Amino acid sequence: MCRAPDRLRIDSGGDQFIVSGASPRLSWRLPRTATGQPGYELEATVDGTVLDRVTRTSGSHLFVPWPWAPLRSCERVTWRVRVRGDRGFSDWSEPNCFEVGLLDEDWTARWISPVEGADEGYGMRPAYSLSARFELPTGVRSARLYATALGVYEVFVNGRRAGSAELTPGSTSYDRTLYAQAMDVTDSLRQGSNRLEVLLSDGWYRGKTGGFRLPSGWGTTTAARLELHLWYDDSTRSVIRSGADWTSSRSMITRADLMDGQVLDLGQHAEDAVPVLVDQVVAPGIDWSPAPPVRRIESRPPVSLREVATGSWIADFGQNASGWISLADLGPAGTRTIIDYGEFAGTDGDLTTAHLDMFLTGSPPIVFVQRDEVVSDGDGAVFEPRHTVHGFQYARLRREGAGIDPASVTMQVVHSDLEPTATFECGNADLNRLHDAAVWSFRGNAVDVPTDCPTRERLGWTGDYQVFATTAARLYDVHGFSRKWLRSVRDDQLPDGRIANFSPDGRRTKLMDPGERLARTTGSAGWGDAIVAVPLVLYETYGDREVLAENWDAMVRWVDWALEAARTHHDPSRTGLRPHERFIWDGTYHWGEWCEPGGARESDKGEVGTAYLYRSCATLARIAEVLGRSAEAARYGEVAKQVQAAWRTEFLDESGWMRSDTQAGYVRALAFGLVPDELRAGAVRRLVELLRAAGNHLGTGFLSTGELLPVLADHGYADVAYRLLFQRTPPSWLAMLDRGATTIWEEWEGIDDDGNPHASLNHYSKGAVVHFLHTHVVGLRQAEGSVGWESFVVAPVPHPDIPWARGSFESPQGTIEVEWQDDGDTFQLTVDVPPCSVAVVVFPDGQRATLTPGHFSTNRPAPTGKVFR
Repeated sequence: MCRAPDRLRIDSGGDQFIVSGASPRLSWRLPRTATGQPGYELEATVDGTVLDRVTRTSGSHLFVPWPWAPLRSCERVTWRVRVRGDRGFSDWSEPNCFEVGLLDEDWTARWISPVEGADEGYGMRPAYSLSARFELPTGVRSARLYATALGVYEVFVNGRRAGSAELTPGSTSYDRTLYAQAMDVTDSLRQGSNRLEVLLSDGWYRGKTGGFRLPSGWGTTTAARLELHLWYDDSTRSVIRSGADWTSSRSMITRADLMDGQVLDLGQHAEDAVPVLVDQVVAPGIDWSPAPPVRRIESRPPVSLREVATGSWIADFGQNASGWISLADLGPAGTRTIIDYGEFAGTDGDLTTAHLDMFLTGSPPIVFVQRDEVVSDGDGAVFEPRHTVHGFQYARLRREGAGIDPASVTMQVVHSDLEPTATFECGNADLNRLHDAAVWSFRGNAVDVPTDCPTRERLGWTGDYQVFATTAARLYDVHGFSRKWLRSVRDDQLPDGRIANFSPDGRRTKLMDPGERLARTTGSAGWGDAIVAVPLVLYETYGDREVLAENWDAMVRWVDWALEAARTHHDPSRTGLRPHERFIWDGTYHWGEWCEPGGARESDKGEVGTAYLYRSCATLARIAEVLGRSAEAARYGEVAKQVQAAWRTEFLDESGWMRSDTQAGYVRALAFGLVPDELRAGAVRRLVELLRAAGNHLGTGFLSTGELLPVLADHGYADVAYRLLFQRTPPSWLAMLDRGATTIWEEWEGIDDDGNPHASLNHYSKGAVVHFLHTHVVGLRQAEGSVGWESFVVAPVPHPDIPWARGSFESPQGTIEVEWQDDGDTFQLTVDVPPCSVAVVVFPDGQRATLTPGHFSTNRPAPTGKVFR
């Protein structure tokens, strides 16, 4: 073997460098020439000390437990690996480096809080400056700043911003989980006097939350905690800590709220500093996040900047995204610039956000606002509101007495710095645009946690990610991102086992009286089931067994609650219960098939609940087998059969027709395996009849849309699937694009026939359709039962309007590439299979071939006999 392993990594995140806890897990990719990994050898150096080599004669190359003693705070690690093959060891890999964070037990800094004046109220509070000075001799070799906060913070060393992460410490369930950040600030220090400053605002901890803009309930006092560790040339070390010697003052950020926006007055005179408050908060232990940080990912100039009224300009950036505007031209001293953000500009060219207002019976409307303001001091500063974040394509800039230079206006796209893992391109421009829109929609909703929309609510709704997780895991490496979010889902779980509607749950549903509205609507099928479904996606995609173990208890509590709810709560229409009805889950609240054309149907709720109850029981049984829990596997496997039988008795007749007789119902039943084999043909035929009766329009909502096209194609109706995909009138995906969408809408008719917007115009769940573009148009899908992509299937489903397609996927085993072309006479296919993977090719004519690692290319007669028109 002449090549070496590559893509060495650990299961942790970090900003300028990767930061871990005491026992990281190691992963690598095998050499292209490898045919297996009978063994491997690891070598590591910790703070210059070489550890004893570790040799294993077997084992995975994914998520290998740290084989040495647990690491200690601040240690710096370099490790490498070589693998054994049929001809001996490979070459050594290039080294991978990471650092250990300051572990919780080693923090000695105190929590410091600002001295606040009269409380302006949530959403209206300023950011505070917490600062201290310290003296430094010469000879500082290295400096690491470890920091965290209850609130959103930035740190400056001698006026220079530390790190590149945004919105730190991130969105978590602050009662149980708090992450810190590590920053290299060596180059910001100087001999003599130095100044440390923290800018601290409410953030997710104490600001507004959700569509009704209610206060987050994590705490009433913001606080920061930080330690600056200094290593000197003479091998000595010192630490600067937050404590009673720090001072507090209001900053020039006179208002900061993550949802509403930020106000910066550069001309404001500095207030006198007063001593900080110390140890006013109770916080959970400090940990280190497995997720990548939020960053400014890219900058976009406006496509146009038009003056729509005197002193009012509309900037169109050509793309709906999350982030903010940086403004380099602030005008003369005293000039106030007001920036309003939104997704839509009306026929008059002006911004409108009325479609995002919220209404609750008996309460006044909640008017949607995303607004930043800046007052210039005339010194040429650049305004960048880093204590808020917005969803927008358009911005209205208002200013009196001065113009605006278009070159000074820039959209900063801000979200989690996820690594792309897939490519897609085909010979149909509409499908390429659709793919781009879905990718942008997910990007806009991946701001530290998966949110429903970057505008109105910005909540980590469980149902949305349950639907989209498989697509997300194809498009990006979401392993750490999803593990971080799942920890909040566990943190927020209610005492009775219900899963909160969204996590992190700043509304604190688990502490509510059961009669409160949010508590009453908690525990919905399809939403709470995310705690079972998402970990399985991570296990299957990345091969991480531990993600199943760390969520096991929460899964069991959720499924057991749902089973008990089905047994004890019934729809009032049920009288004289029959035995199977103890498994019909229709007596508690379900969101149902949300945003289904025509509205969610109350009559469908029992079918939805019972279908998900079956899937989660069956999934839990499978997970129990993986974890070696044989008794639980048997128990939940048997319960799953009983729920399945109850569903069939209640909702399916002998012809394969369902009582609800909806598109969504048939899609879900077929996708979940609820329909017996002998009735599947009848169920699919009925689904197709409903689609044709709707004029080849879909009628599905959040929960089933992502499964619609695969169900049709996999049951012999690819022609129908493509008619839906290429449908140009609403409800359809291309209708969104034809009406100007650059992201996926919450409602199918997010912009109606009259050009009026409705609901969120960036809601990624219906974008799950692009998984079909990868699995059926390109034809690349993971084999059933495969873990970590050890086996996959290439089965393109051509269409006359798609002359070619290509795509790739960075699997845990290596890069998979697929490309095909159909010129009408010849079908050309190439496939690259990575090491330790096996592929099965299913040609359009049904012939099969098994591929081993390497490059495969073939020409076949073009498929005939399929009618797609």
